[in-house]
Amino acid sequence: MSTKVSLQDKIREIGGRPFSPVEVARTNDQVIRMSLCDGEFHWHKHANEDELFFVYRGSIEIQFRDRPNVVLNEGEIVVVPKGIQHCPRAIEPSYVLLFEPYQVITQGD
Repeated sequence: MSTKVSLQDKIREIGGRPFSPVEVARTNDQVIRMSLCDGEFHWHKHANEDELFFVYRGSIEIQFRDRPNVVLNEGEIVVVPKGIQHCPRAIEPSYVLLFEPYQVITQGD
């Protein structure tokens, strides 16, 4: 059975807690999570999984150690390849959808 999901309800579920992702949906072996980005996360990488960032509301910057940083505005995406050190930083409080394999550790390594 298909279940409709309200992203506004997910924003309420987050409750203003930055970098505390909540599950939105699962598809195959992937999960979509929503997170509030407010401030700077920490530098990390995912050894075995790519990570897709989709900015639903606001603007963020994905900082990289070995390549130019990427600024994402509402409606824009970027894929961070596995093994690449990155650090998301909010330009303003922003809601981001993360598409990643279900088994990924959201905090990175």
